[in-house]
Parts: sequence; C-alpha cells; structure tokens
Amino acid sequence: MFSFVISILALIAGYFVYGKIVEKVFKPDPARLTPAVEKADGVDFVPMPTWKVFMIQFLNIAGTGPIFGAIMGAKFGPSCYLWIVLGSILAGGVHDYFSGMISMRNGGATLPELVGNELNKGSRMVILIFTTIVLLMVGTVFVYSPALILGDIAGSGTSGSVMLWAVIILAYYIIATLLPVDKIIGKIYPFFAFALLFMAASLMVCLFIHWPSIPEIWDGLGNRGPSVGLNGQSIFPCLFITVACGAISGFHGTQSPIMARCLKNEKMGRPIFYGAMIVEGIVALIWAAVSSWFFFDGGMEACGLAKASAPQVVTAVSQHWLGLLGSILAILGVVAAPITSGDTALRGARLNIADFLHLKQDKIGNRLLVSVPIFVGVGLLLLFDVKYEDGFNIIWRYFGLSNQMLATFMLGTASAFLVHKNPFGQQYLLTGIPAVFMFSVCMTFLCVDSTCLGLPALWTPCFGVMWAFVGMIQLGAFLVKVRRRAVLGSNRKK
Repeated sequence: MFSFVISILALIAGYFVYGKIVEKVFKPDPARLTPAVEKADGVDFVPMPTWKVFMIQFLNIAGTGPIFGAIMGAKFGPSCYLWIVLGSILAGGVHDYFSGMISMRNGGATLPELVGNELNKGSRMVILIFTTIVLLMVGTVFVYSPALILGDIAGSGTSGSVMLWAVIILAYYIIATLLPVDKIIGKIYPFFAFALLFMAASLMVCLFIHWPSIPEIWDGLGNRGPSVGLNGQSIFPCLFITVACGAISGFHGTQSPIMARCLKNEKMGRPIFYGAMIVEGIVALIWAAVSSWFFFDGGMEACGLAKASAPQVVTAVSQHWLGLLGSILAILGVVAAPITSGDTALRGARLNIADFLHLKQDKIGNRLLVSVPIFVGVGLLLLFDVKYEDGFNIIWRYFGLSNQMLATFMLGTASAFLVHKNPFGQQYLLTGIPAVFMFSVCMTFLCVDSTCLGLPALWTPCFGVMWAFVGMIQLGAFLVKVRRRAVLGSNRKK
C-alpha cells in the first residue's frame, strides 16, 4: 500500500511540475481566439464551460480503459505502478496535451489533418485510413462488450439477446454521432464521468480502510502473473500494451481534437488535456491496487472466484466492498463507460473523414453522407464478432497494438511541430523520447506475441534494443528533414 500512496502523490506532483514544463514549451496564448469561438457552428464547434469540457474529455479518453487495462496489468505485479506513473507523466500527458493544443492551433483539426500539416500529404492519407480503422474497432468493441454484459444481466446471455442489445446500443451511437456535441454528450457525459470518479474515490477510501497486504515496488518488479493467468508473458513489451489508457493511448489523440473545438481559452489546455490524463492515471492506480488485493491477498477467495476476467473483477470487488451502491456503480462503469467512449470514437471517425473531404458538418445531410459508411463498417465487424467464436478477442488484440502505434505517430507529429516552432532547439526530445520508446514496444510486441510473428520470447531484450535504435535513427533522419524545411521556409519569409 505504501507504493500505491507514493504513486498517487507522484502523479499529482507530475501534473504541477512536468505538466508546467510541457505547457511552457508549447506557450499557450490566452488572447488567441480558439476554434470554439472563431468557427462556432452549433454542431461540433461549440464553446462550453471548462469544467464540462474536462468531464467530457476525461470520460472520452477513459471509458473502461483505465479499469480493465489496470486490472490485467496488476497481474504483472508492482511494475504496473511504475508504468502508470511514468507513462502518464512523461508520455500520456504529453501526448494528450500536444494532440489537443496542436489541434487548437490548427483550427480544431483532427489527427490525420495534423499529420498532413506537420509531415506530408501522403502521411495524412495513411493516418486517415489507420485512425478510421482503429476508431471503427473501438466502436465495435464498445458496442459488443456492454451488449454481452447487458445480455447476462437480462438473464439470457444468448446470441440473440446480445445482438438485440448491440442493435440498441448502435442505434444510440447513430443518434449521438449525428446530433450537436452539446445535445447529448454535453448534457449526460459529465454525470457519467462523475459516477466513474465517485466509484474510484470510494474504492480508494476502502483501500485505506482495509489497508490490504499487497506487493510493494521494493519487493521486486518481476512478473507475478503465472499464478493468475498471464502464462509467463514478459513485462516488456506486454505490460506496455496491456495498460494503455492508464498510461498512454493513441485513442486519446483522436478524442482531444473533439474537445479542442469546445475550449474557450488556450490556457485551459493543461488542466483539460494533461490534467485529464493524470486523473485517468489515478483511476488506473486505484484499480491496480484493488486488483492486487484481489489477485495476491486473498480477494479471489473472499469473492468466491478462482479465476476472473476484468469485468468479473469489477463487479465482484464493487459488490464486496461497496454493496448495493457498488453494484450500481459497477454497471455504470462497465456498461455506460464503454458506450460513452464508443460513440465519441465514431464521432471522431466522422470528423476525420469530413475534414479530409473538406465537407462542412453544419447540415444533417452532410453528416449522414459521412456517417452511413461508418455505421455499415461497424455492423460488418459486429457480424464478425458473432460469427466467429473468438472474433471479439481478435479485434481487441489488434486494437491494443494499433492503439499504441497510433500514439507513436502522434508523438512523432508533435516532435515535428516543435522542430517547426524552434528548428535549433531541443524541445522535440519532450515528445521524441517517448515516441522512440513506444515504437520499440510496438515492434517488439509484433515480433514476439503469439498472435503476430511469434518469435522466441528469449529474443525480447535484443528486439527491444534493436527497435529502439531503429526508432532513434528514423526519428533523427525525419527531424533533420523537418528542420531543413523549417529553415528554408523561414529564409523565404525573410
């Protein structure tokens, strides 16, 4: 428990210290008109109160990510704490801040547009396709997983019952994606965000009351997972793929531009973008500590579960510690949270395609023109889920890898932005170092995971070093080109 307390304090300190450094590098201008004000259209560009933007941003990026990811990550032992803390401060917060703030500086541009502006048009097309596929997978996963749970709650759990709930949830997605951002998202999301935060805060109080005997960082950082179902997966790279939303997640880069279109002042960027990531890290830490009790200090026996999936852990722990209120909050956390991330994922897909086509979204006809193919794509992926027994797990597995690759792309784009801003400065290291690390994580996972190339796990350290070296060379060569282009552009202006 002492490691947990230290980790919480470290995250809070990270916001005030490192978050301030990140803000200083970007230099927000409070006098600058934001896209919410300059391009207000009553649909996607809608100025909203800062507190409401924060709650929506938090719920958009969180969903069940910091819950399920932290539960599965806790099986690795206290090394999970280190990754959540260092990842949130040095990588995730930086990623989310720059994705939101660069979007604001580019008129509320989506991630593919940012890549096109900072890199080249070819890269924009690649990222457009890549992010749209990722967002479709997010939408599908966050239709099917709550539909499964609702089917079980209803008492049947049959494929027909699950599909009925999936159709109902998808119908809601269609409505939420098409309506102006302040009509549904702006009204009900703050409530769900409050429920998620209240659930986490309640569990933290229970942790302090019970003070369970759980592994500490100084007890060793080795993988403790074989006894709870990890089958000996290595901490590197598996932990860094498993715990995404609680540390760094490329999905966030698709969500920050949505709120960048609703923020009224650039100075609010740090509490909104960096701050929401830190709060998500705190939620992930709470669930990692709770799960450590569940896995390593008799919690499974107390709840009568020998082996449990992440949703089962959420329900069992909440009921065991929080009673009836816990059960209600568990349903909100496990059902409402993914639904509220799924609809904004599809909204993000609509904005991506609309920006690429330069198609204004103030008219419902234009929104339908872009949205119909998106919903057809989600429907086809849902059929894949149902037709194939392991369809859901396949989609989730590849979403995890694609998600972290997307974070690598965004960090690389932020590095280019910083070089454009100051060609001879070293600020690009702020985003460049985590970009190289995440590149190494993703490529190593691609090499050794059994669902990918499946190369011998003993080679993992070699792959990690090799891909980090390759990443440094690629980033260096890329930034040299960006610097040369920035200098030439500056000379032309003179």
